[in-house]
Amino acid sequence: MRRKQVDSDRVRAEATSHHQLAKELSIPQLVAIGVGSTIGAGVYVLVGTVAREHAGPALTISFLIAGIAAALSAFCYAELASRCPSAGSAYHYSYICVGEGVAWLIGWALILEYTIGGSAVARGISPNLALFFGGPDSLPPFLARAYIPWLDIVVDPLAAFLVLIVTALLCVGIKESSFVQAIVTTLNACVMLFVIIAGGYIGFKTGWVGYTVAGGYFPYGVNGMLAGSATVFFAYIGFDSVASTAEEVKNPQRDLPWGIGTALSICCSLYMMVSIVICGIVPYFAMDPDTPISSAFSRHGMQWAMYIVTTGAVLALCSTLMGSLLPQPRILMAMARDGLLPHFFSDVNKRTQVPVKSTILTGICAAVLAFFMDVSQLAGMVSVGTLLAFTIVAVSILILRYVPPEEVPMPSSFRESIDTVSFRNSQENNNEKAKDITGLEDHKSGTSRAKDVEVSSDYPLIVKEIDQDKLNKQTRRKRAALSIASVCVGVVILTSSASATFLPVSVRYSACSVGGLLLLLGLSVLSWIDQDDGRHSFGHSGGFICPFVPLLPAMCILINAYLLINLGASTWFRVSIWLLTGVFVYIFYGRTHSSLTDVVYVPAAHADEIYKTSAQYVV
Repeated sequence: MRRKQVDSDRVRAEATSHHQLAKELSIPQLVAIGVGSTIGAGVYVLVGTVAREHAGPALTISFLIAGIAAALSAFCYAELASRCPSAGSAYHYSYICVGEGVAWLIGWALILEYTIGGSAVARGISPNLALFFGGPDSLPPFLARAYIPWLDIVVDPLAAFLVLIVTALLCVGIKESSFVQAIVTTLNACVMLFVIIAGGYIGFKTGWVGYTVAGGYFPYGVNGMLAGSATVFFAYIGFDSVASTAEEVKNPQRDLPWGIGTALSICCSLYMMVSIVICGIVPYFAMDPDTPISSAFSRHGMQWAMYIVTTGAVLALCSTLMGSLLPQPRILMAMARDGLLPHFFSDVNKRTQVPVKSTILTGICAAVLAFFMDVSQLAGMVSVGTLLAFTIVAVSILILRYVPPEEVPMPSSFRESIDTVSFRNSQENNNEKAKDITGLEDHKSGTSRAKDVEVSSDYPLIVKEIDQDKLNKQTRRKRAALSIASVCVGVVILTSSASATFLPVSVRYSACSVGGLLLLLGLSVLSWIDQDDGRHSFGHSGGFICPFVPLLPAMCILINAYLLINLGASTWFRVSIWLLTGVFVYIFYGRTHSSLTDVVYVPAAHADEIYKTSAQYVV
């Protein structure tokens, strides 16, 4: 449960004096990273699959609802990213707000997410690129997939080659790699704009036949539309990559919230417009589930549009590949800085100012996976890391607002300064209490007896009145902590019971009722009590403030927990093996090498004073 100190200029100067990242990113680059990491080739397939099986023409509403759900997490990310602009993203925030154990699991899950995500994206480029050469098996021999009988695997040289190229680009520098990603993302957006404009022209010409179907706008009902929202929600995963570059942003308090919000807005707008057009020019039941967009244009005599759409899919995959490989070295670096991983991962190249060693190691691992292994069956594991991160970020917002950390860790070498400051403050507190007591006695008797009054058990009631504010604050913090726990437990019970279709209906309803009551009780108490004043001094001020707290974070926790539980037993089995491995790594290495192993926790109000009185202080 030990927590590290929130970002401050002094802490950052100490922590990064030997490995400082380059501050090169502004809003346009952040938007390019966010959009490029989010819009993958999946949207070119999701349109057909979700429309045919779940939503019908209401696919647009599904994208809108999923975008709103993603925006809940984006609001939470925006506040924490601007308050704590350091590498590590959700790992960093949970380490500050929740504790080391949870932070380690989040970081460990994100490592899995980005490695498998990058490998899966790279494997998807080959079949799309092969279409330019005449068909699925038309790539040049040295790039084409090949079956190895004695290993019973299909190797993909092109996927591994592309991963290594992107890795080399990321090693050059964040400015150069973000520039290339901006170009690729812009070209991909142009392809989607072509689909929107050309498809809109066809729609107005043919009368939008896709919206005249007999089943109406909701052929599968509202439930089908909501099921479609749960499916397309994963098309919004990726904007959190922006938060992982927080330490490389020129003006994080301003640029990070704008970058996250703008990227998500652009993605949602493009998704909705593409779905409006495609669902309008082709009836949902006639869509090709594999190539819905190119086949829609082919039905209207525009076979050449297939090449443009395929180009967009390849560009989207390349951009997503860069977005998948970019955050992982920074998370490894953040974990190594905190001592949870070897210092090898925290080295930053002096010339390029990026964690080159971590980037190369990440790239090699992803390239090996992409070459030897078809990771499509592991794609669900990517979602676990993201949804866990989204959930813990929302919990961190509640902790930040109601029970922000009041103590900060200090090295044990500061023990003498800590004792000195503690003694001085205790003396000052005693003097203040004596003055208050003396003033009260003077008011009653009309005489001055300051020299005769001492702070002791002779005045228990007066001292109790003086400390009443402190007692009230502690009581409020305890109630807030219990309420946050009630919200989390209620969400787990509610989502688990709602998804447990194998249980009898009466049991499910009863469990749902209990979970719902716990959730509402926690929300009611949090809405009734005041937020902690310490939130104003938490981290860097002047950035984005998440609105509608506690309702918005609670809704974010509820949505993400529901999606997590419904990922499937096989996915959770694989993820559990990885997380269990992480637990052993933490027990045998991270726990004992943590930078918080030999620290003393002191009140945050006295941290600067202790630092300045220490022998290690340098002006």
